[in-house]
Amino acid sequence: MTGDHGRSLASPQFPGDDGSVDPALTGALGDDIAVLQALPGARVFVPIVPLLGEVPAEGDKNADMAAVLMTGADGRQALLAFTSVATMTAWDPQARPVPVLGKDAALAAIDEGASAILLDLAAPSFSVIEHDDVQHLAAGHRLVSSDVGLAWISHSP
Repeated sequence: MTGDHGRSLASPQFPGDDGSVDPALTGALGDDIAVLQALPGARVFVPIVPLLGEVPAEGDKNADMAAVLMTGADGRQALLAFTSVATMTAWDPQARPVPVLGKDAALAAIDEGASAILLDLAAPSFSVIEHDDVQHLAAGHRLVSSDVGLAWISHSP
């Protein structure tokens, strides 16, 4: 199936994906706690772009590509992720969407040396997922409400 701009978004992990916001995230956007609770199993898009100085030729599928990291004023880096192809395209129409689960986006952030994830940069529902939460997401933990407040717990299949 193709999404915006004729890009093929379906992958074996997400058959029939049309690039819209994952239903698990639809009601959560704008509420940072709800986003953290929905994100582990929700599909998001990590944009990849040509490496600085690389200009891929038209149709060149072998150009060196990389995930996008933003560096804050304090020097910390954050991985960009988007809830839909539309929000990613509004940020950069040339970026290629890579669909991943929120848990896998957290793993990618850690692998890239990032301490945060910026979800839907420049959108009204923009969220910052900070270091400790990224670590919990990557570990497969779930954020739950309890009688004493919010707590990350291990998730057993």
